[in-house]
Amino acid sequence: MVNMNEVIADNIADLLKKRNIKQIQLAEALGTNKQTVSKMLNGSRTINAFELKQIAEFLHIKMEELTKLPKCPKDRGVVHVFMGRVESEEAKKALEIADTISDMIIFHNNIKQNGEDMQTIWSDDDGDCFT
Repeated sequence: MVNMNEVIADNIADLLKKRNIKQIQLAEALGTNKQTVSKMLNGSRTINAFELKQIAEFLHIKMEELTKLPKCPKDRGVVHVFMGRVESEEAKKALEIADTISDMIIFHNNIKQNGEDMQTIWSDDDGDCFT
């Protein structure tokens, strides 16, 4: 599933990099600070329509360019997002293993929680208990 906020953030980051524009310059153009722009670009803060328009104007492009879907979507695994982009094949393999392990931990935790939830006493509106 495509996360448009991530697509937009990636498009902005790519344009900034290609044009050698710093995040602080974008922050000044938006009337905000570098931390807010950083959150926008790492996906922890949604970019609203007004900001999207301001960014397009700052970069002298149409808004459609910021919402353009990539030909090859970027890897968005949990571990990958937190560790940043890596270059070596060894590091990529290690991230894949870590991502798989974290998925397994979450899966088993959900099973454990479901089991505990199923063991609780249920009652209906009349106060009758079911086990």
